[in-house]
Amino acid sequence: MTQAATLDALIADLVTANHILANEDVLDAFGHVSVRHPERPGHFLMSCSRAPELVGAADIVEFDEQSQPAEATQGRAMYIERFIHGEIYRARPDVQAVCHHHAPAVMPFCISGTPLVPVYQHGAFIGAEVPFWDSKHEFGDTNLLLSSVEHGASLARALGANWCVLMKRHGATVAGKSLTELVFRAVTGCRNADFLHRAHQLGSVDALTPGEIEQARQIPPPAMTRAFDYWKSRLPRIR
Repeated sequence: MTQAATLDALIADLVTANHILANEDVLDAFGHVSVRHPERPGHFLMSCSRAPELVGAADIVEFDEQSQPAEATQGRAMYIERFIHGEIYRARPDVQAVCHHHAPAVMPFCISGTPLVPVYQHGAFIGAEVPFWDSKHEFGDTNLLLSSVEHGASLARALGANWCVLMKRHGATVAGKSLTELVFRAVTGCRNADFLHRAHQLGSVDALTPGEIEQARQIPPPAMTRAFDYWKSRLPRIR
């Protein structure tokens, strides 16, 4: 496969990831998903500012090391919080895809500060620890948007070696070693949050043990591909 064909295939997968995450109630009119550029590791690919459900291949833009468009944008608006993606890619060479969202399932945890812990098999994929990041700690009162390199770098430090980070009063950011892994983690992470929230309403919560988390998080790639294909099959046929 030529480099151009590889890039086109990755862009197609990125468009599909946008649609899946919108259809599975992770993204709505807001939030965004990106993937590291396959030929320029310091760059990443992400849509211009559009609702994820409406993203098409023509909307995908290449961004440079400063999270600025690497090409002419014909006056199109860009996502303000693109610095989330750029700074995580800078800090984590192992990360190949990033999603920032405000899914209803996770917002109660972001608002209350209640720890998000794995409570079912696929929930283990969020990891044993989901740290919190609070913009107030470094930046005081803001409009809650991460609109600079400094904001993105602060969030990347909070993420650390983990795969998910909750943002107080704001939402969540999820990372993956591939787009397929990212989509799997984002969707199952939201389902885990929903199950945990419901369990809290019933009484005590029996979270996974450290040993269960370690074993259950070893999900084989074919299983993630199976889930990705299933979620893709659920997409509306006409957009």
